[in-house]
Amino acid sequence: MATKRTLADLDGDPTAVVFPGAEPKTVRLTLDEGERVAPHRHPDRQVVLAVLDGRLTLDVDDETHTVEAGETVRFDGRQEVSPFAETDATALLVLARRVTAD
Repeated sequence: MATKRTLADLDGDPTAVVFPGAEPKTVRLTLDEGERVAPHRHPDRQVVLAVLDGRLTLDVDDETHTVEAGETVRFDGRQEVSPFAETDATALLVLARRVTAD
């Protein structure tokens, strides 16, 4: 059975989990202009970030990427990441469990 949600259902939580308990973990991130998420890692994950509206500056380790509405970035969760909102911005993040070879 499919589960359907609207992102408006998640208002009020800047890092709302879209489907609690489901894999891959999917998060809706909303940042006000000038707001930054502190540098952090997701060591057990591969991450895809898609900007839905606005513009983010995304620091990934020593690299800086400007990501605008309609653009997507993929990175290894072992890298340190810190998004900064150049404008009010909304992004959807998919955090997939890292697959390791036996």
